[in-house]
Amino acid sequence: MKQLIPVIAGTVLLAALGVTTVVLGGADDSPGLQLIGVLLVVGAIVLAVRSVRNARRAR
Repeated sequence: MKQLIPVIAGTVLLAALGVTTVVLGGADDSPGLQLIGVLLVVGAIVLAVRSVRNARRAR
């Protein structure tokens, strides 16, 4: 369980950065910046799921 704490913290920070990017891209009417934000959020979720699966498999 201690190994998952950094993964969760990293996921939250990466997702927060992605949400911020989407909001700033919307304010500036920049679809490319919004896409980068969405990719950051999706990437954070994918990395978190993979890390949890690998941690459970290692037991």
